[in-house]
Amino acid sequence: MIRLSKPSFSKNTEKNISKILRSGQLIDGFFTNKFEKKINNYFNVNNAIAVSSGTAALHLSLLSIGIKKSDEVIIPSFSYIATANVVENVGAIPVFVDINMKNLCMDIDLLHKKITKKTKAIIIVHEFGNICDIKKLLKICKKNNLKIIEDAACSFGSKYNKKLSGLFGDISCFSFHPRKVVTTSEGGIVITKSKKDYRFIKSYKNHGVVNVLNKNKFINPGLNYRLSEINSVLGLDQLKSIDNKIKHRNKIAKIYEFYFKNNKNLNLTKIDDSVFCNYQSYHITLPNETIRNKLKNYLYLNKIESNVGAQAIPFQKFYQKKYKFKKNDFPNSYIAYTRGLVIPIGEHISVKNAIYISKKINNFFLWAYSLNY
Repeated sequence: MIRLSKPSFSKNTEKNISKILRSGQLIDGFFTNKFEKKINNYFNVNNAIAVSSGTAALHLSLLSIGIKKSDEVIIPSFSYIATANVVENVGAIPVFVDINMKNLCMDIDLLHKKITKKTKAIIIVHEFGNICDIKKLLKICKKNNLKIIEDAACSFGSKYNKKLSGLFGDISCFSFHPRKVVTTSEGGIVITKSKKDYRFIKSYKNHGVVNVLNKNKFINPGLNYRLSEINSVLGLDQLKSIDNKIKHRNKIAKIYEFYFKNNKNLNLTKIDDSVFCNYQSYHITLPNETIRNKLKNYLYLNKIESNVGAQAIPFQKFYQKKYKFKKNDFPNSYIAYTRGLVIPIGEHISVKNAIYISKKINNFFLWAYSLNY
């Protein structure tokens, strides 16, 4: 089976994990501190905080900027469901904005219609490593005095006008899930521009503790969102080859684009000239849900893994039941969810693999239409 994603690690990682196990220092040690420093160096900042997941990063971000019950937080209607769940879990109201089909990110032109007196923040998602229209977003948020949380879970290494994603928001959150360009197995990073938010998140992720004169004091009802030393070792190994990882993903994406350019059954995500994409995922949109599902099964039979890339969140059971959304409320998100498919990309995909996958997808339509699908 050609896997959707498959991270690789050097032998040196195994040696460092053995060191950790022998030392007994499984959290808050040398490797986590080093990992945070490496992240700081990569982004040229000094305020990166390692946490246990991208979801934890988002949750801590909302808490740190004081989002509370009945506040409204604007989010895209097409994303991984965690983007909405964290808003619900602080008692706030997620206000959904549809995506555009060009880049599968929030349609910024629809944003102003959703801003009310209760709106306190916007969580902007760079879906699949692509970047939203940051220039328009910043202008709207400045005009309305809104905080920006960058959900950059998928976009580590992506750039907008040569500036790294994660450097535009008041707070930015990254995920290091196994499908991401950089993985720690499970883990995340928070980057904030505010010293106050930095101190809050640093404390809140560790049960609300601060150290004063070598004594621990618990100053708030914090949570346990620490990243382990073993996770940090995995991340350090991944960061060593980050540029090569992204370069290879772009190479594979170009092969897909070459083979798919004349396939009128596929709608490919567009990358704007201002964007450098890390291609965390490669997403294709099919003519309808039936064809998408048949292609997914066809690929599986040909030993190629594929999957739905993200959710149209308003149509998931909890949100559908609570907010009574209709399918035509977010038409583009519904299309991306019901017709979309992500196919394998990553350092484990060779040129030969990419050509094989491309030809199989193109051949599927010759086969399908010969059977009048």
